[in-house]
Amino acid sequence: MNHIDIKLVASDDHGLLALIAAWYQAEWGISVADTVRNLRAVTADSHQFQMVLSVNGRAVATGGVYDHVGLLNHKPELNVYRKWLAQVYTIPGERGRGYGIGLCKQIQDHCRNLAFGKIYLFTHTAQPMYQKLGWSVIQRLTIGNRNIAVMEKNL
Repeated sequence: MNHIDIKLVASDDHGLLALIAAWYQAEWGISVADTVRNLRAVTADSHQFQMVLSVNGRAVATGGVYDHVGLLNHKPELNVYRKWLAQVYTIPGERGRGYGIGLCKQIQDHCRNLAFGKIYLFTHTAQPMYQKLGWSVIQRLTIGNRNIAVMEKNL
């Protein structure tokens, strides 16, 4: 049986920050230096965070809750929303095993513990997964060729 562990990432966990940054660069082309800088700031803030899910001691998934996401640069009217679940990622060889859902549930629980009333996300690929977790679409956007669902979760 697999041992699953989910933990908060610390701002001084350089190895884990570098691993997450490498994942984000490979998946989305985000600069390693930018990701490390952003994650250091997020993980040093008590109301933003990053989590990592490990299976048998091997990190396989990550995601976090942030006050600012890239979508806000394109759609500043969405700045009324805070606490965005974002950059949920599972390594390719481990996808489809429920790790992303498990991680998202833990992130939601942590947000409840922090007394967040609502959290938000946007997706153009994973709307059905988030709907299974109780998220609701509050707005639809088109950016480039992407049909984006902006979603909220009442905690």
